[in-house]
Amino acid sequence: MTRIIDFYFFALKVAIALLLAGMVVLVFGNVVLRYAFNQGITVSEELSRIFFVWLTFLGAVVAMREHGHLGVDTVIKRLPPLAARIAVLSGHALMLFATWLMISGSWAQTLINLHVGAPATGLSMGFFYGAGLAFGVPAFLIILADAIAIATGRIDVTTAELVRDSEDEMALEDLPEPVLDPVSAKR
Repeated sequence: MTRIIDFYFFALKVAIALLLAGMVVLVFGNVVLRYAFNQGITVSEELSRIFFVWLTFLGAVVAMREHGHLGVDTVIKRLPPLAARIAVLSGHALMLFATWLMISGSWAQTLINLHVGAPATGLSMGFFYGAGLAFGVPAFLIILADAIAIATGRIDVTTAELVRDSEDEMALEDLPEPVLDPVSAKR
């Protein structure tokens, strides 16, 4: 099962890279055509927007699996273990509710706009709103799995890294300590 999940997230990363490449080609190609040949790709702006929306939502799923979203864990680290577990589970319950709202809203919008065509491409606008489903369902499952692991004790909230530090912050921690003694700094 782990291999299937790993392959799914690898496929998501490939899809994100392809969407980004498609955006670059469409936008750059359109700019070159407009300035050099006074022509343009009619569907470029609309496809770029759709690619960007899908790229954002798929990237959010990947970041959710890697615990890469913004978060503050300073309060959790200072609470007693039981209170920390309750606080984290309460946060997960709120995230599950918000994600459920996202899923149900995206589903409703997808169904409403299924037969509506986009102005330039004619693609179904249901495809545009389906990006919310592509985010919501995996995100719900990730949050639910984390909540179950916390509730059963497989994840200890006092020692677990629920929020990953930013790369900039980790780079700052790797720097040598500054010398505060002016006498030894002259030597």
